[in-house]
Amino acid sequence: MMAPGRSVIEFLVVALAISWQLTGTQAQLRADYYAATCPNAEAIARQAFIRQINIINLVSAPASILRLAFHDCAVDGCEGSIMLNSDGGAITDEKDAERNLGIGNLNVITTMKAALDNACPGVVSCADVIAMAGREAVNFAGGPQFGIQLGRRDGIGASTSHAQAQLLPADTSVTTLLNTFAGMGLNAEETVALLGSHTIGVSHCDNIRNRLYPQPDATLQSNVLFATTLRAQCPQIFQNPNTVVQMDRTNVNFDTVYFSDVMQNRGLLTIDDALGSDPRTSGFMAAFAGNRQRFFNVFAVAYEKMTRFGVLTGTQGQIRNDCTAVNP
Repeated sequence: MMAPGRSVIEFLVVALAISWQLTGTQAQLRADYYAATCPNAEAIARQAFIRQINIINLVSAPASILRLAFHDCAVDGCEGSIMLNSDGGAITDEKDAERNLGIGNLNVITTMKAALDNACPGVVSCADVIAMAGREAVNFAGGPQFGIQLGRRDGIGASTSHAQAQLLPADTSVTTLLNTFAGMGLNAEETVALLGSHTIGVSHCDNIRNRLYPQPDATLQSNVLFATTLRAQCPQIFQNPNTVVQMDRTNVNFDTVYFSDVMQNRGLLTIDDALGSDPRTSGFMAAFAGNRQRFFNVFAVAYEKMTRFGVLTGTQGQIRNDCTAVNP
């Protein structure tokens, strides 16, 4: 998938320095959390999302929002810290981390939050808005519509260094990937489904440079046309660090082409290629390539699990008035 961003695996890989456990705080999340306090919350959020995405009018926007949701959960849990700006003190902007390069379209989140606060002032957290926005991005791009649990509260800190340490690069190993997601309660099939988010968006050329030069790696050598195309799009010496390439052949559609491409030696990132050849994951890659409904079903479960990771509930944290700053 993806959003303009440094790497879509960074977009997806939620590697944390510590392994959060699936604790009782998650039990406090509920699908009907806002039934009494803001009964139309999800409808309001969805309408605001669609309205703002149409205003932005960029095909990459849904991918960037889905990436935002993953990166929020990836760094110290799903508590909205990715939205916080540096305050000149203890709070340092996660978006300044090199591995968050390209994080954007934050106005989608602030627009959704404003619409919710207009209807239900001070009720819905920024963390919940981000989780809902990622879900809406999937559906907007043609993916499944599914429910998620709500009731997250917002964190009161953010750290550039935490973001840089806890987001893994595009060439992470399958073992590291599986272990990371296992720490979040996801199995191998669910992990592969989440990586299926690579079906939308783009990645920077810098993330595949080591696959192309000085010579294409072994997999790319088996698909000369694909390697030649990538080398033309990402020359060895290029001046623009923002040059990007599509994640798959239908990178604005949330579909199964990503899996088909990988199984045909057309995976863009090192981790994509590895998932298609590793015996622990290749069977799931092949299964999803041929069964869209299975992919959609497993992805929905996996996303819901991921967005329960490291959450704050109850009296923890706060409900921010402004997603970019902690309350006074």
